[in-house]
Amino acid sequence: MAKVTSIDVAALAGVSRSAVSRVFTPGASVSPATATKVRTAARALGYRPNVLARSLITGRSRIIGLVVAYLENQFYPEAIERLSKSLQAQGYHVLVFMASNDNDATQTVIDELLDYQVDGIVIASVGVSNDLTRRCEDAGIPIVLFNRDQFDDRLSSVTSDNMAGGRKLAEFLLAGGHRRIGHIAGWEGASTQIDREAGFKAGLMAGGIKLAMRTIGNFDFETAQDAARAMFDRDDPPEAVFVTNDHMAFAVMDVLRFELGICVPDDVSVVGYDDVQIAAWPSYNLTTVRQRANEMVSKTIELLMTRIENVDAPPQRICIDGPLIIRGSARTPQG
Repeated sequence: MAKVTSIDVAALAGVSRSAVSRVFTPGASVSPATATKVRTAARALGYRPNVLARSLITGRSRIIGLVVAYLENQFYPEAIERLSKSLQAQGYHVLVFMASNDNDATQTVIDELLDYQVDGIVIASVGVSNDLTRRCEDAGIPIVLFNRDQFDDRLSSVTSDNMAGGRKLAEFLLAGGHRRIGHIAGWEGASTQIDREAGFKAGLMAGGIKLAMRTIGNFDFETAQDAARAMFDRDDPPEAVFVTNDHMAFAVMDVLRFELGICVPDDVSVVGYDDVQIAAWPSYNLTTVRQRANEMVSKTIELLMTRIENVDAPPQRICIDGPLIIRGSARTPQG
């Protein structure tokens, strides 16, 4: 069978070939009546536009690369789903790549993205070196960091206000009468960890309290369990603990309740950060700071589209405040 072309569709629909092109070009101006006629004719003929050919003409692949370090943290599958749907609604295809915070592994992923000639890159929970940033800039490909910041003036980023969130949690625990307070950290190279802990310590200091104990969960469920055992399987455990994200907080709560026989919140208050869906389940009922995922995704798309349309647009750092969500995993202030 001969391959169906846009000329065939135009002839059957009774429109020009350029009208067919506009119908299948995201964002192009076309009347609803023309769009209906063209799509009806295309279905009848079994026509599909040649996306690769169009990309050679326009210089746009309509592909966005999405790089993620890990999906165990429930925040990322939710956010990635929103990012993908938002990009698809604007006519972009999404390629998801798994990477790590190892620079060589990230470089391999970036090489592949450059081979695909993506129009832009969203990097979630992964750091990028100055060399990789320069290579993407030289190729004219904008990068937006999602839920991660980096001290590089060439990069745009969207994060929650992690320092303010950490401070809110410290103030909440102090208002609940806690004085011996611990912290289970994530990966220490992450800006989210650095800023949340800095805000938390600043809040404690303002209340005249120093951090009593600290262990590292490395954003990993099993490592967080080990960190909880090290912190609480002893004679002088903390009265409360701030765990850097909800994913680790669930691991900590499981160890406290089911291994060590410690009651939450009667014996120990536990607070987290992210407010993923599981945090509201009755089995955890976790007090946490909410990352406004919808707003973070919206701002990420906005920044990316701006940089794609105007390569000279200045990079921006957007920081979004998140509310404290009070549930039942921590003692609440009285009065």
